[in-house]
Amino acid sequence: MLIIGIAGGTGSGKTTVARSVIERLGSDKVTFISQDNYYKDNPELSFAEREKINYDHPFAFENDLLVRHLEQLRSGRPAYAPVYDFSRHARYADRTVELKPNKIVIIEGLHVLSDESLRAMLDIKVFVDTDPDVRILRRVLRDIQERGRTIQSIHDQYLSSVKPMHEAFIEPSKKYADVIIPEGGHNEVGVQLLTILTETYLTADSGA
Repeated sequence: MLIIGIAGGTGSGKTTVARSVIERLGSDKVTFISQDNYYKDNPELSFAEREKINYDHPFAFENDLLVRHLEQLRSGRPAYAPVYDFSRHARYADRTVELKPNKIVIIEGLHVLSDESLRAMLDIKVFVDTDPDVRILRRVLRDIQERGRTIQSIHDQYLSSVKPMHEAFIEPSKKYADVIIPEGGHNEVGVQLLTILTETYLTADSGA
């Protein structure tokens, strides 16, 4: 099993890169995991208290659970990822996503390279490097359209946590990357090179 980790700042195009590689390889050959599913559940807190959590900090994720799931997949056993509801800042109690063992596993998220234990599970480490102005515009559109946020709340969160956490944790994690893809999914050459690298593994594994 080859595990590829794709990290980068908010709105950098991590998911687009992952989806582009999967499309080229074939969805039957790849298991996709979003680190967003592993935001910690805090059922003991009220909604108002959960709203105050810094969701851009590495500690906002339950990476221990994610690492355990990767270990299960490597051993040939399926795992069941939680499903996170961003409107409530909580996990769905009755929903999971089945993760099946596969030749290729791609995991994308803000802090895929920030966490040492998670980083140790990765065979190929990728960082998607996109200009800050492009990233924030993408985040504004996503948070309004998909998460029902207001411009004011996005503005406040960006200055109080998104930008500081990017500078403190995400940008420094770039040094761990084996491959850096500027401008995300719009970089056809970068995506193609990552695909070729992965195909080389598949070919070698098949004995061709």
